[in-house]
Amino acid sequence: MGHSPSAVSYSASFSPFSNYTSLAVFLLCAIALVVPSGYSLGAVMLLLGSVVMLFKRPALGLNRQDALVMLAMAAYTLVGVLEAWWDGQGVSGMDKPLRFLLAIPALLLVMAYPPRLAWFWGGVVIGACTAGSWAAWQKLGLDIARATGHTHTIQFGNLSMLLGVLCLAGLGWGATRSRRHLWFAVFIIGALLGLVGSLFSGSRGGWVGLPFVLLVLLRAYGGFVSKRMLAGLVGLLLAGGLSVYAIPELGVQTRVNEAVEQVQRYASGDRSHSSVGARFEMWRGASHLIAEKPLTGWGDNGYAKGMQALADQGVINARAAEYGHAHNEFIDSFAKRGVIGLAVLLAVYLLPMRFFAKKMGASDLSLRATATAGVLLSVTYIDFSLTQGFLSHNSGVMMFAFLLAVLWGIYSRQRKVLGRISTSSGERFRWLDRS
Repeated sequence: MGHSPSAVSYSASFSPFSNYTSLAVFLLCAIALVVPSGYSLGAVMLLLGSVVMLFKRPALGLNRQDALVMLAMAAYTLVGVLEAWWDGQGVSGMDKPLRFLLAIPALLLVMAYPPRLAWFWGGVVIGACTAGSWAAWQKLGLDIARATGHTHTIQFGNLSMLLGVLCLAGLGWGATRSRRHLWFAVFIIGALLGLVGSLFSGSRGGWVGLPFVLLVLLRAYGGFVSKRMLAGLVGLLLAGGLSVYAIPELGVQTRVNEAVEQVQRYASGDRSHSSVGARFEMWRGASHLIAEKPLTGWGDNGYAKGMQALADQGVINARAAEYGHAHNEFIDSFAKRGVIGLAVLLAVYLLPMRFFAKKMGASDLSLRATATAGVLLSVTYIDFSLTQGFLSHNSGVMMFAFLLAVLWGIYSRQRKVLGRISTSSGERFRWLDRS
């Protein structure tokens, strides 16, 4: 299989400044989990580089979808900043929601000066491989109970899984390369090591979403796989999963059994502190707060006071009031920022996902790969957000906001280039018909 039309036309649109954006998007993923605050370097480069647009004024050709995606990002920032202001949190409370606003210039920069896709996908592969390798060394070499990078254990494990999942999305782009077999190999290795990073971190929340990830990949690439091969892959995955579970030294069996036991204990009325039980208590307490202020929410400070009051009254376990968020991004947003906060959170997850999904069946495999990656970004984050306040952490908000910016910038540029090719081809054929 040769280069797809998108790959050729997209490459032809490079400018010298694309070398800069190529390096930035490479670093965004490549060093995200193995360098302290590594997820920030590429993002900062994109933000600083966007200043060039004030002088160059490149033609962007923004359309309705571009505007809606950026509007969702800006709305998330606006609601978060307003909440921090009226809740008296000061500038520190505005920090994380502002990342979405700062990602908008990065999105425009990627759209104006598209990076080389080999650098983006190469960064994803290296990021997944380094995260998984480091996790394996910590778990098997250093005998650390739960592998972690330079961030929170749950964040590390889930982001490692994200990078691994994105490697599978990149298979479509790999098919457009002259060395496609080499790219296939490195993507599969990256996917496996990304999953290893998640398994060795013991971050159970990410594992729940794997069936949905597989459904997305099946929709994107299922047509290229025969039924016999699909059955073989499913069997291989099941065998691999059972093997990982069956080896106690890997720690997966222990983590799964602990979760089952904690759910059973909580269901029987045992409110003593446990990882799963604490989450149930936080969700129960937050639901009380939501019922009292469903429109405006309590704000971050108000949430802490409200949860402490519920603990003092014996409504929830006292340990559940010690956490600054509800360990569920949706419940947390609803409790702190009301129905509007929940709405803007859903918008930044679901609106881009809906637009990306429209091209998951594109005949151009490079575009299909970008679209699939965009859908999987939201799918994985929705999964992560069910058991963790993922956007309450720097790593979580930076990776989502700037990966969304990069993927949307590339996706939008690809669609526009393909649209121009289709239009010019149609005009040429009409001219030939007239002649």
